[in-house]
Amino acid sequence: MKNSYPIILTPDKVGYIVYVPDFNINTEGETLTEAIEMARDAIGVVGIDMEDDGEALPNPTAISEVKGNSVTDIVTLVDVDFGEYRKKNDMKTVKKNCTIPSWLNFEAEKAGINFSAILTAALKSELKV
Repeated sequence: MKNSYPIILTPDKVGYIVYVPDFNINTEGETLTEAIEMARDAIGVVGIDMEDDGEALPNPTAISEVKGNSVTDIVTLVDVDFGEYRKKNDMKTVKKNCTIPSWLNFEAEKAGINFSAILTAALKSELKV
């Protein structure tokens, strides 16, 4: 799911402090570009953690409702595609137990087949990812 969330960038002595109101998180970056990238990354990390915990992602607040605390603050939007973020960054592995016929297991082990690699490839093919 892709969404755009408002962020508030506050200039600091070196770079920018970033606040993401919908997730109540902060991050920072040395340049404006880095600060926006860090905001996207922070939203992605927190968002997939929420999904893993069965929590709903917050709906984005309208940018017109978000105000900075200073005239130097920058209010803008950051887009995050949670599905793409997970594919690129969530590389932890999980153990799955599956059942196959004994004769197939024998032949696969004899051939030195990597069961995890085959299952991963088959799932990617089936899901077209």
